[in-house]
Order: sequence, then structure tokens, then C-alpha cells
Amino acid sequence: MKADVIVIGAGLVGAAIAYGLASRGIRVLVLDGNDRDYRASNANGALVWLQSKGMGLPGYQQFSRTSVDLWPDFSAEINEATGFDLQNEHNGGLAFCLSETEFEQRRALLTRWHDQLGGSKVKPDWEMVGRNALAKLLPNVELGPEVVGASYGHRDGQCNSLRLLSALHAGIMRKGGQLRGGAIVSSIQKTGSQDFTVDLGDERISAARIVIAAGLGSKALAAQVGLDLAIRPQRGQMLVTERLEQFLPLPLHGISQTKQGTVLIGATKEEVGFDASTTSKAVADLSNMAVRSLPGLRGAKLVRQWAGLRIMTPDSCPIYQESETHPGAFVAVCHSGVTLAAAHAGVLADAIAAGRLTPFFDVFHQRRFDVPKAA
Repeated sequence: MKADVIVIGAGLVGAAIAYGLASRGIRVLVLDGNDRDYRASNANGALVWLQSKGMGLPGYQQFSRTSVDLWPDFSAEINEATGFDLQNEHNGGLAFCLSETEFEQRRALLTRWHDQLGGSKVKPDWEMVGRNALAKLLPNVELGPEVVGASYGHRDGQCNSLRLLSALHAGIMRKGGQLRGGAIVSSIQKTGSQDFTVDLGDERISAARIVIAAGLGSKALAAQVGLDLAIRPQRGQMLVTERLEQFLPLPLHGISQTKQGTVLIGATKEEVGFDASTTSKAVADLSNMAVRSLPGLRGAKLVRQWAGLRIMTPDSCPIYQESETHPGAFVAVCHSGVTLAAAHAGVLADAIAAGRLTPFFDVFHQRRFDVPKAA
């Protein structure tokens, strides 16, 4: 089988890139693993989130801003192509502060974040709101007694991330791409200037370019094309409640209500290696956080708990890179597959389609972790 580009990984990152490539008329083949693979696409709060993202790496903040700007057209295009309503809303998002100290720390953090892109030269798209102003934003919400205010990101929002993934898969195929499940890649080879050969055990597939977007499985695959990825797993556990009457008009960082009425709570950040099990401690911690913020959730029935493993780099920012030893082999790893989906299907897909990452992506090269050791 021959394709123009093989994308290894069908999660939110790989699927968005593949959708963008297929939309550009490129013959793309997406290889998905099996159900026992470590997956991050189902361990998220479905937030399209900007505020504080990219702290310490201005390029990441800018890439996130680009994606948030692209999201409305991206969502409309997917809806037209597939019929999937992603239920995206961009009316703002809140991060609660449960003490005056937290409130001032949050203000200082977002001020530094804002200054990364020019400070006074750039109009802020966030503000700190006190308890009274917060109550007006959330008229049907009982605020916990510890809530003193929140940061309000004007450009934040949410979507239905499960629909997003399904829509991307459907869109890939409707635009002429192929998606294969149960495709376990055993080896990647390239001889001279010839195409890449991807071995699936009982079958070999070739393409001029490959994109490795296999989450935590990317490390072993990238090593075969001369890339040593600095990634690690981070467990995130989430809870979801029964369906409740709509009461939360804006998503909170850690709590959001879906169009179906269920409330998503989470996620945890746990350094436990490749352990994707759930724990009773997470239920207690997440429930406590939710009730301290929104006492009205006390008594709501929890209907499900689950866990997933995020892909984390040393600075928590993405890696986008082309192999120097195997030109045409690209890698894309990040833990922000929802927010960045529009940019992955747009800007990043454009660069891969052209066969070369633009200078903008230089800041996401793994060389940023190669800090010389002190003598």
C-alpha cells in the first residue's frame, strides 16, 4: 500500500493533523493501535483553553492563541463536512481562587504571562473578578464560602471532545484518507532517499513522509528515525456526574457542564509512571475540590470515574520536530490536543504538507532541553 503521508497515531493530535492533510488533497493513511494502548484523548476536560497556557515559552502561547482564533471556522468546517456538532462555546472560562493569596498569585501569574507577548502593547484578554462580579457571571450558581474570585479568560471555552475525535476520524475518511485500527507498528525504515517503509508485522506500507503522533508510544518509534524524545506519562483521573439541570454557563478550570447536563470534574496530575488505574483518593480529592467551589454539587451522583495518561515534556510544552537523520519524518507530541486541534489541522498540517516545518516551529524543537551542565 502506498500513501503520501502515514500518520502513526489516531488520537486528537494525529487525527487533527491527518484531517488537515486530507483536506489539502494529500493521500493520508492513519494507523491506530489497539484498545490497550495508553491514550490521553479521553482524559481531558474538553476545554479550549488559553489563559496561562504557554507560561515560559511565548511561542506556545502564540500557537495556542492562533488555534483559539481558528476554532470557530474549524468547528464549522467539520460540521459541514461530517455533520458532527462539536458543541463548542467560546464565551469565556474561569479559574476559581479559594483565598486572597491564591487570588493575588493568580493575578501575578497572568500578568507575567501577558508580559511575554508585549505587555502594555497587547490588550489583555483576561481579568481578575472579585466574588460579587463572579456571582453576576454565574447567576444560578451557589459559590463556596472560600471562593474570593476568579481569573476570567475572555477567549476560553469548551467543546465535546469525544465528538471532536469521532468527527476527525469521519472527516479523514470522507476527504479520501484511510484509517486503520489494530495497526501495530513494529519498525520504521528508510534507505537513502527512498520512501519510508512502515512494518506492521504481516504487512509493509510505504510513504514519502511519516508523522509520529502516537502519544507515549512516540518515544520508541521516534528513536527509529534518530529522535530521542524527552517525554513521560502523567496520570489524570476524572469524574462525571449524573445529568443535572443546566446551571453552569461558563466552564471552570477543573469543572464544566456538558450540553447533556453532566458535570465533568478533574483532572488530577499524578506522577505514577505507566499506571492508568483509578484510585479512591482521586475521588475524594476531586469531589472535595468541586464541593468547596460549588456546594450545589454536594449530593450529585457520580456515574463514572476514569483515568488516562498525558504526554508530558520537561517544560510541559509541545515538541514539533523533523528528524535531521531521516528527513521527512516528523514528530508531534503534546498534552493539549483539544485546544490545539484547529492549529494542528491548519498551520501544522500546512507545514507537513509542504515537507518542511517553518521557522516558527523552531522554539518547539527538543534542543531546548539540551542545557549544558555546569562545570
